[in-house]
Amino acid sequence: MLIRLNQAQPYVLSLFRFVVGLLFAFHGAASLFGVLGGNQAETGAWPGWYAALIQLVCGSLIALGLGTRAAAFLASGSMAYAYFKVHQPEAFLPLQNGGEPSAMFCWAFLLLVFTGPGAVALDRFFGSRNTAATAEDATRRDKAPAVSV
Repeated sequence: MLIRLNQAQPYVLSLFRFVVGLLFAFHGAASLFGVLGGNQAETGAWPGWYAALIQLVCGSLIALGLGTRAAAFLASGSMAYAYFKVHQPEAFLPLQNGGEPSAMFCWAFLLLVFTGPGAVALDRFFGSRNTAATAEDATRRDKAPAVSV
């Protein structure tokens, strides 16, 4: 059972990345264009309009798996900013201050910074030569005998 779960891990990570990125992009689109039930932010207004732009662009890149780690790092930082500057001054806990979505997005994107995009991503397609060489090097290092000093 665990073997099958472990084999599915890279694909489920890709699905997680896609869904979280798409939801984030939807938040940005709602704020930038006033669609999907959102209120349109005034163009250039700090921080709402810029946050929405980051959400749309980074969310789209993350959903596609293109520049995933960099986009996730920027998205995570923007959600940390949103939580600590907008929500946390209202109350200590996310449940009390309405900051649950910001906190969840922040941690989800931080996870993607460290795990990467998963098996199905444009990052893998465009970086296939580098990824294969890196995997081959890692395999050689794993098989190399340990040297004690």
